[in-house]
Amino acid sequence: MPQSADFSSVIPVILSGGSGSRLWPVSRLSYPKQFLPLLGDSSLIQDTVLRTAPAQGFGAPMIVCAEDHRFIVAEHMRQLDIEPAAILLEPKGRNTAPALAAAALVAREKTPESILLVLPADHHIADPAGLRAAVAAGLPLARAGKLVTFGMVPDAPETGYGYVKPGESLGDGVQAVERFVEKPDRATAELFVAEGYLWNSGMFLLSAEACLAEIARHAPEVLKAAEESVAMATSDLSFRRLGAAFAEAPSISIDYAVMERTDHAAVVPADIGWADLGSWSSLWQVGEKNADGNVLQGDAWTIGTKNSLVRGEGIATVAVGVENLIVVATEDAVLVVSKDAVQQVKDAVELLKAEGRGEASAHRQIYRPWGYYQTLHAGDRFQVKRLTVKPGGKLSLQKHFHRAEHWVVVNGTALVTRGEEQMLLQENESVYLPLGCVHRLENPGKVPLNLIEVQSGAYLGEDDIVRIEDAFGRA
Repeated sequence: MPQSADFSSVIPVILSGGSGSRLWPVSRLSYPKQFLPLLGDSSLIQDTVLRTAPAQGFGAPMIVCAEDHRFIVAEHMRQLDIEPAAILLEPKGRNTAPALAAAALVAREKTPESILLVLPADHHIADPAGLRAAVAAGLPLARAGKLVTFGMVPDAPETGYGYVKPGESLGDGVQAVERFVEKPDRATAELFVAEGYLWNSGMFLLSAEACLAEIARHAPEVLKAAEESVAMATSDLSFRRLGAAFAEAPSISIDYAVMERTDHAAVVPADIGWADLGSWSSLWQVGEKNADGNVLQGDAWTIGTKNSLVRGEGIATVAVGVENLIVVATEDAVLVVSKDAVQQVKDAVELLKAEGRGEASAHRQIYRPWGYYQTLHAGDRFQVKRLTVKPGGKLSLQKHFHRAEHWVVVNGTALVTRGEEQMLLQENESVYLPLGCVHRLENPGKVPLNLIEVQSGAYLGEDDIVRIEDAFGRA
């Protein structure tokens, strides 16, 4: 493979639209797996961006995400001190083909000769330098109009991945794609590994022009919706909000829409410690194991337990005398599942949704652009929350029709607007906000502000907020 390459025209396109339901209860719709530090101190999306960051010679990343996650994405990039080329907001998730089509259109607007490096936000790669070497190997063919994918050298007959059969050599370690194959059964997977098939990683390298041409050829309805949504896109702070036409696109992956149909596909074989972190068993596979084969995360303990993953978040979690289990405990949910049945976790999430359980979709800790809040207790006509406002953070100027609030500062400094007055509150000081009162909370200090909010009233839902003014453009 080439030892060096000019990556300056390569735009990493980070696809961050997944909900990660198979990693419930840690991953939930309101804060899915790509935003979680599942294997270290940084989140999966941060790890993904850092592998091909401007510091590595690449262009600024473009991120495609759900509208509800826009401020989470922006905050994770701010923590890395990386300014994305664009953050595209999907009005509705429609899988990877429409997302990539929209990204390619935006990239082509800015730089017609752009090369897109398409990366899911939730993959693990143990060898980032190996990934960059693979990109360097595929870059000449991508510039020549090929649609390059990266095939992972399998270390086991995995039934949870699709496969790529490599064909004739195209030079520099790159091969033509003979065919793509869907997830096989065990016997077929063993045959594929013996015959030199590669895992389909879902990562691609292609020019914006070639990408759009092949989508037009094989999935014109996807391109039509993407073109209309980009044409109708509006700017929202640092975001680009795609138009409503995006929701009319077929929900289809780029694999189905294009890669399995095109005659321009090429594959770069790579052995870079790759894993699609799509289930708890995959997290156990890549995790650091002790002498008993256990992966312990957080407040986790084992006695006489083998080949299991035990994770405790905010609660002591102990597994005794068990094998091949996944045990995950959060503050409001516990999951116990055999490693052989982890694909059924998403069915458990659907069951909870059908029963109207909020734990299916949201954590107790809810993130906002100004910080986060956590429900501590709720009862008949009252609710207690903890609010954490980051330095410089400012809530909207708002009022409520159905509830009054009482704020008590735990630590930090609060600047409170109440009607026509403003007041500065310190630790152990409080303020009462009667029903209908126009109010706002700000943190003018240099440390996080923590306060307790006690709500009382006939209705305490989050939709009882009338925003009069908001720094984040929320309706």
